[in-house]
Amino acid sequence: MKKNENEKGFTLIELLVVISIITLLTAVILPNFRSAEKQLALQRSAHKLSQDIRKTQEMAMSAKTFNSYVPSGGYGIHFRLSWKTYYKIYADTNNNQQYDGGDGEVETVNLEKGVYIKNVSPSSLSVNFKPPDPTTKITTETNADSAAAIITLSLEADSAKEKNIRINRAGLVEGE
Repeated sequence: MKKNENEKGFTLIELLVVISIITLLTAVILPNFRSAEKQLALQRSAHKLSQDIRKTQEMAMSAKTFNSYVPSGGYGIHFRLSWKTYYKIYADTNNNQQYDGGDGEVETVNLEKGVYIKNVSPSSLSVNFKPPDPTTKITTETNADSAAAIITLSLEADSAKEKNIRINRAGLVEGE
């Protein structure tokens, strides 16, 4: 049988080659997509933490009310190394400029799935913003003052991938 010059179509071999190329590209791209997705979760968590620190600072500067009154000690954010997947924003109701049992809890913020707090330096710290300036005070659980703090977030799947958030006594928040 003679093939007509006007007939167009794919041969079986051409179709198999195209399917093989698509399968190969999918096999290469899919693992990288999962890795990028985890890296993006780490990036989002670091940005959220930076925003929450600034939000806490803004709550103190704007004299936001907590339980119908403005807390005399302002607002703060507290980290403990044992709290691997969350941190707390608090109202300093007893005016001691650190988190303890006498303070009001504003919010517990959970990190994204697969992201955890790898390190807190100094360990177990409170960053407190007291109005009207606001004054920034970084303290440990032993009441020691610190000039700066670093919170390190990392991926559970790859602890070598990490993001650092720095806070200094002037209230400056920096992230990688």
